[in-house]
Amino acid sequence: MKKLAVPVFSVLGAIGFVVSIYLIFMKTGLEYGVDERTGRLAGSSLFFNQKIFYFHVAQAIVLFTAVFVAGISSILFLWKRRPAFDDVASASTEVAVAFGAAVLVTGSIWAKAAWDVWWNWEPRLTMSLLLWLILVGYVLVRRFAGPSADRVAAGMAIFGMVGVPFIYTMVGADSHPPSGVNGVVLTLGKRLLPAFLASMFTFFAWFIALVLTRIQSTRDEREVRELREQGLDLGVLE
Repeated sequence: MKKLAVPVFSVLGAIGFVVSIYLIFMKTGLEYGVDERTGRLAGSSLFFNQKIFYFHVAQAIVLFTAVFVAGISSILFLWKRRPAFDDVASASTEVAVAFGAAVLVTGSIWAKAAWDVWWNWEPRLTMSLLLWLILVGYVLVRRFAGPSADRVAAGMAIFGMVGVPFIYTMVGADSHPPSGVNGVVLTLGKRLLPAFLASMFTFFAWFIALVLTRIQSTRDEREVRELREQGLDLGVLE
């Protein structure tokens, strides 16, 4: 069953991607603004760029989930000292780096269409960038920090997890638009919600497939290192 998990979630992600693309571009119309003086519909400055919403927000939700998985797994690793928890934290963080980069890129495209700037240093944007840098730092620490890398990285993962609620609650503190009423995506309405849910399902399926793949490769790497060390101890390897 474990061997089938990655193919199953990969296929589900592929199917979800096709469905979400169809719903986003064929079934969900473009959003238009309203002229405050006349009360009539006006051409939205976002126009086709509004479609980025379905990818940007879904990726952000998966990013936050990945950070929480890494943070909780790191707490369990520091407590129980079991490599399995460290494997989950490492895999989840590496995948979170990719999703974080996608969130920053799609957010910048949105910002250029909505605000005519690629980036501004508003609280939520700045905190999101800092979170991504923490995740990148985690990966670098795991590779170059030596024997204590796992414990140092675990502390960084926990620190990143603590920052997620602050990023989420910063909607309204700047010009960053909320995703639904009070930031609740389930309030998007029947016209927008199906496409968004399909997109979110797709990215979650890919997230699970990538994390499971990375966990297995991490365990394989550890087994190879242990076999090599045993070979050196026995004098089989030089």
